[in-house]
Amino acid sequence: QVQLVESGGGLVQPGGSLRLSCAASGFTLGYYAIGWFRQAPGKEREGVSCINSSDGSTYYADSVKGRFTISRDNAKTTVYLQMNSLKPEDTAVYYCATDGYSVGCDEVTDQYWGQGTQVTVSS
Repeated sequence: QVQLVESGGGLVQPGGSLRLSCAASGFTLGYYAIGWFRQAPGKEREGVSCINSSDGSTYYADSVKGRFTISRDNAKTTVYLQMNSLKPEDTAVYYCATDGYSVGCDEVTDQYWGQGTQVTVSS
């Protein structure tokens, strides 16, 4: 059974940094494109970033470009989202997701996702 677990969220001040982690069980995470999404109260779920499994190419929403970096460890067991220069509007629950078969970010859908990790940016 495919299962994703997010971790690394917390409370930080504006301008601070966090690194989120996404670990998988039931499938080999490194074989598939992995996306990060976020959802704030009263708002729609928003795509944040994605990493291809085929060549490691990465993609970012305009709102986070230059501040967030997605990466994968050497063992391909974990995908990270490094979040720098955090703003209050980044406050949300962050989820990682995949469909378990797509290798490219242009086709992957969020069929499988975890419980999320809370990120709060406040002074």
